[in-house]
Amino acid sequence: MTARRNSRSEILAPFEVRSFRFQWPADLMTSWASEMEILILGWYILTETGSVLLLTLYGALVYAGTLIAPLFGLWGDQFGHRNVLAAMRASYAAAAALMTAMAWLHLLNAGAVFAIASIAGMVRPSDLAMRNALVAETMPTDRLMAAMGVARTTADSARVFGALAGAGLFALLGMAPAYAAITVVYTGGFLLTLGVGAPRHSRVVMARTSFWRDLREGLTYVYDSPASLAAMWLAFLVNLTAYPLTLGLLPYVARDIYHVDQTGLGTLTASFAGGALAGSIGISFVGRSIRPARMMLVYAGAWYLALLGFVLAPGIGMGRVMLVLAGVAQSLSMTPMAVMLLHGASAAFRGRVMGVRMLAVYGLPIGLIVAGWLIERFGFPVTAAGYCVLGLGLTIVIAIRWYTSLWPVDAAANQR
Repeated sequence: MTARRNSRSEILAPFEVRSFRFQWPADLMTSWASEMEILILGWYILTETGSVLLLTLYGALVYAGTLIAPLFGLWGDQFGHRNVLAAMRASYAAAAALMTAMAWLHLLNAGAVFAIASIAGMVRPSDLAMRNALVAETMPTDRLMAAMGVARTTADSARVFGALAGAGLFALLGMAPAYAAITVVYTGGFLLTLGVGAPRHSRVVMARTSFWRDLREGLTYVYDSPASLAAMWLAFLVNLTAYPLTLGLLPYVARDIYHVDQTGLGTLTASFAGGALAGSIGISFVGRSIRPARMMLVYAGAWYLALLGFVLAPGIGMGRVMLVLAGVAQSLSMTPMAVMLLHGASAAFRGRVMGVRMLAVYGLPIGLIVAGWLIERFGFPVTAAGYCVLGLGLTIVIAIRWYTSLWPVDAAANQR
């Protein structure tokens, strides 16, 4: 009974901070709208063009801004993470409103979707980095792991319920009403972001230097920390070889492998996200007992094994089960990674460190485009299995290369 009470207090402790009571629902609404949007537009592109290569190109455009993510982190460090995040979310709402208007006026086509996705894709990849930096900025250190687990439930629950809601609205009402709903949800996320409070400590006043000098300092900061550098390589690897299978390629798997409609696509997306949500909730309960670096490595390997099971699954039922397991492993690997990076960064560098972390997301558009090209030549099973085997092998290489920084219990990266 005592253990259960302690676990309950662990998961609720972050909400004792007023700022988090605004940030959590703001992140939730933004994540829901984003997942609805990505699913709807992915299906739209695939059905309008019939091309898996164009589908993967759209998926790549969603993450086009990863190359400038460190600049958003730098702006967050200088101008306030809340201010930068609010401005970003205002842009999401504006882009969605434009898409809604074009859908109502029957002006929407694949070219317009690609153009708007390119603009939004310059901003959206930095959202997660800003969220994490803002949590670290406003949360006491002893609650950070639990807070990161709770914060991650916003994105994971969105992939469950947002994907199902987006598929349902699109199938039931059509493009324009579905996008009107997305615009309303984005706007709600922006307004709640304005309520996020000031940091726990007064902000470090940074001397006005050039952006490029500050950015170079952030890159150097990461490079000089072996554990952080290993985490960056692992983050790039999973974005290159793991995430493409459960993000941009799922519309293709649903239509051409399992022969289901957009509702079936929603259930596949929700399966992976449901597992991720369970993993995030689990971390929230046991956050203080986790060895971050060890957990990051072990569950990265488990993630690839579950994805290989998904690729080899004989039918959609077993495919959903393996996606659930992959989702659990993904949360149990990526959340400790974020906490490890934030623990190791000083207050003046958190935004830049998380911005550099988002550079690793650039592996996702590369992985998607290459996968689209390979699938058209060799088919989905061969391509996806190759991605899993390559990812698992390189994860083992990273673990061996940075063993002394990542595995020993007394290593700084494993401090609770």
